[in-house]
Amino acid sequence: MKLDDSKPIFQQIKEYIEDMIINETLTIEERVPSTNEFAKHYKINPATAAKGINELVDEGIIYKKRGVGMFVTEQAKEIVFQKRKSAFVTNYITPMKQEAAKLGLSYEDLVEMVTKEEEHNEN
Repeated sequence: MKLDDSKPIFQQIKEYIEDMIINETLTIEERVPSTNEFAKHYKINPATAAKGINELVDEGIIYKKRGVGMFVTEQAKEIVFQKRKSAFVTNYITPMKQEAAKLGLSYEDLVEMVTKEEEHNEN
């Protein structure tokens, strides 16, 4: 992971851990890198890393084993998947449908456009 200025660092750390869960780099009951490990590796304040990790705890994606570290919950992958799916609708599908309506495009038009784009990418 490379940190950039596109969004807050704690958010990037949070999304990085979510990505590792989605692609199964981190699996159920596996230990998550600590705030100090993130801080040392990325040369950031441990509190910044902790903010991202704490949000994942609040969402039920990871949990703390006292004195041992943070670990991936059984439901983590499904929680992240549902959260990302909802964000996808909000960030991409809804605006696409709104723009399509402005252009007078029907649902069938959209399906055709997506299908053509997919076929184009396969070639």
